[in-house]
Amino acid sequence: MTSFFISVCKDSLFNLFILYKIIYNFAKNIPLLLSQNFINHVRIPENNDWVIFILIGCIFLYVFMMNVIERDASLKDFLLQKYFDASNNLPSWIITSCVTALTLSALLSQYIPIVPKYINDLQLFGYQLNKFGYTLLAVIFFYASKSALGFLFYQSIGDGRKWTVFYFTSTKFYFILSFLLIILCVTHYYFPIDRNKIFSYYFYFFAFVAIFKIFFYLFHKNNILPEKWYYKFLYICTLQIAPLLLLWKLLFF
Repeated sequence: MTSFFISVCKDSLFNLFILYKIIYNFAKNIPLLLSQNFINHVRIPENNDWVIFILIGCIFLYVFMMNVIERDASLKDFLLQKYFDASNNLPSWIITSCVTALTLSALLSQYIPIVPKYINDLQLFGYQLNKFGYTLLAVIFFYASKSALGFLFYQSIGDGRKWTVFYFTSTKFYFILSFLLIILCVTHYYFPIDRNKIFSYYFYFFAFVAIFKIFFYLFHKNNILPEKWYYKFLYICTLQIAPLLLLWKLLFF
């Protein structure tokens, strides 16, 4: 009885081995139809939550600035206040610059072609800069260097007092510009627009802003630019036009 059971087990194992070899040879010589024609139709939607976090953070900074730094000032009072009646001008200027840099970087980062290799090779705790990080780094470098050179420019011509009036006045300009950038970010990321076609409109918009800013500084009632015409010409060329060309080269070339 035992020998009969062992013989049956051997025959069953031999038959299973023969079946395995048949299936193996068939699968090796004739690829399965499903493995050839399978297409993954699952689409992963673009995640823009990081934009919402940036915009909420910017709005929080402005709420903090208006309620704490500007002491519950209304929007109209903030924009129309005079230099000698204002206080805490430096913190307001810093916060406005931060919001402008964040929103401008969020908008422009979608259009830069690549992150340069010398930046991509830099790693901090195993992380690399993406396009937004690189754009933010370039914009911060742009504003920091322009501000430092502007301070040195006013000090070198013996008109250092105007520097404080200058950044007080520019704060109002960038405050309004940052709100326009927030609107553009919401439109760009959360509305169905053709991003390739709208880039030309962005280019014309920023070109208009750059030209308007020059005339705003030239004819503002606070007289924030130097009195002599050649100093004005030097400031416009070296601290308004040249930094923009440098930023364009950093981002798009």
